[in-house]
Amino acid sequence: MALRLVTFAPHGGGPARAGALLNDGEVLDFAAAGLPYAEMTQVIEGGAEALAAIRAAMANPVATARLPLSEVALCAPIPRPARNVFCVGRNYMDHVAEGDRTRGITNSELPKFPQFFTKAPDTVIAHGATIPDHGATGVTKWLDYEAELTIVVGTAGTNIAPEDALKHIFGWTIANDVTGRDLQRRYGQWFKGKSLDGSCPMGPWIIPADELDASDIAIQLWVNDEQRQSSRTSKMIFDVGQIMHHLSLGFTLRPGDLIMTGTPEGVGYAMDPPQVLKTGDVVKIAVEGIGELVNPVG
Repeated sequence: MALRLVTFAPHGGGPARAGALLNDGEVLDFAAAGLPYAEMTQVIEGGAEALAAIRAAMANPVATARLPLSEVALCAPIPRPARNVFCVGRNYMDHVAEGDRTRGITNSELPKFPQFFTKAPDTVIAHGATIPDHGATGVTKWLDYEAELTIVVGTAGTNIAPEDALKHIFGWTIANDVTGRDLQRRYGQWFKGKSLDGSCPMGPWIIPADELDASDIAIQLWVNDEQRQSSRTSKMIFDVGQIMHHLSLGFTLRPGDLIMTGTPEGVGYAMDPPQVLKTGDVVKIAVEGIGELVNPVG
């Protein structure tokens, strides 16, 4: 079983803190185990040394540091990112084509460069948290989902060569790029349609990059048990190395930065007839080797 790094908050109160799942029923509290990693950002900044210390602690866990999973709530791995969440649009060719079809374009062109945008830090919500139904409030008519593999940056770097990208990646998590499609188009730039409150479910944990080769893994999404998306990360137009390279040109990536790598085909607005998220829906994303991110809409 891969190391699953979590941020959790005790049901009895107190600040969120870093830990790891010991099994499917317990969490190891790093601070209580004597590790100097109270927050996930400290684990990330600690890099390989931190991971080695965590693995050693998990091999012989202190009894007082073991908490029943039923007594804690899992937060997003980085509950409040220090900077905007970086995102890549139109990074699977079949998704490019389905988006073009909604605009009457039948001959789609392969993008020459990655298309970057961001989501505000406080859009991030946890596994199990409710995605606000912005359609019910009249903010958007087209609330949609996007399953995405997400990079957790571990080592700072600028002008990163594609072949060196993995040296700068701490790990992987899952995110849902919830989007107001009409807002995305209305305002030209995508920030508004991509930064509605609660529009970035993320988690439920981080898998270290040294435990998962994410170059060809399955990525899937269901709404109310109906499968909508199913693809593999090998189908990305710009792979992780190219994403890291282009984003870091003249721009320093920092430990704890989050980079969503794009979504495959199967989004709701491109279906026939189009589908929108609404109160009562449950969205589940599964990424091979990481786990499942599940959020209700309400």
